[in-house]
Amino acid sequence: MVALARKTLFREWSRFIPAILAIGFAGILLVVQAALVLGIFGSAAIYVNATSAEIWAGYPGTQSVSLGRPIHRDVEMLLRSDPEITAAEPVLWVDGDWRGTKGQGGVSVYVTGVNAEPDGMMFDQILPVNLRMRLLEPNAVIVDRADLDSLGVNVGDNAWIEGKPVHVVATISGLRALGGVNVIASTQTAKALNDSGITYFVAHVRDPEQINAVITRLNGQTTFGPYELWSAKDFAWSSQRYWLMDTGAGAAVLFLAGIVFLVGAVIASQALTAVVISSSREYATLNALGAGMNALRRVVLTQAAWIGGIGIIIGGIISSGLLIAAAQSDVPVAMTPLIACICIGLVFGLAFVSGLIAMSGLLRADPAILMR
Repeated sequence: MVALARKTLFREWSRFIPAILAIGFAGILLVVQAALVLGIFGSAAIYVNATSAEIWAGYPGTQSVSLGRPIHRDVEMLLRSDPEITAAEPVLWVDGDWRGTKGQGGVSVYVTGVNAEPDGMMFDQILPVNLRMRLLEPNAVIVDRADLDSLGVNVGDNAWIEGKPVHVVATISGLRALGGVNVIASTQTAKALNDSGITYFVAHVRDPEQINAVITRLNGQTTFGPYELWSAKDFAWSSQRYWLMDTGAGAAVLFLAGIVFLVGAVIASQALTAVVISSSREYATLNALGAGMNALRRVVLTQAAWIGGIGIIIGGIISSGLLIAAAQSDVPVAMTPLIACICIGLVFGLAFVSGLIAMSGLLRADPAILMR
């Protein structure tokens, strides 16, 4: 029966095209939606993921990088006192209103004040040393190239943050933010914009296996005021989880995924049911020759599995092209092997559900219709 299902599918392939396209496009929607979710909400953790520091120190209970509050400057001394920590530096976070030179309205920006020296850790994964050192220029800032239009400036232009002048010296890629525009400045420039205090300290650990031990050892000392230490991995995940779960965006994503699954199942099952009904006389003949209904059901499910596999291949090729084009256009997209496997599993599940629904067409496979 498996061979029969395969031969029927390939011999009469044109009858199965609507079901294959329905499965394939449902897979494309799932992959693109997942990639956009990973890219958009992953940008909430760009500050952590683009930084080589293994430990972050901030205000207790901070759920996301963008929600930081000032902590005591002496926390840096605490970090440097641990023998496993080889470097520590402050990070300033300033929320501001940006005014460009093209007469546009104000734009909400997140200014991150970083160590502009060559050995600085903050953003060292995406900020080359030569551009980092340009931040040593007075009032110098760096932005993502995709944000130039929304900021109303070009490289070399002046702008104003909270009414104070800044100068755009360069652009980089991979800095786009969720809910605002990221701006990188030196700690000196950030202080000039708003000297509200140090928001975070980041630190490098000599032995990565000692990260948890260092955090346990340094957390909870009341001498240095309220503070909390997190590993970079945990802080990045908590930032993404906050935007995805606590803001309600996660429920919206799941709802849209459910809609895609439901619509895809309905369209694919109707297309597959039409094929089964159109072949009712053939199925009736098989039934008359001794093939039981369970065997016929296996034929339909096998065809559904083949349709799912072909749909995944088609959807995968188109999705890859779309994601590459999106990345080249600075659209925030991302994909991981785990999420790709989940999407593949959902598409196969969609095909299986479609096959189960299409089994209703076998009710017409009664040998009595051969007498008509």
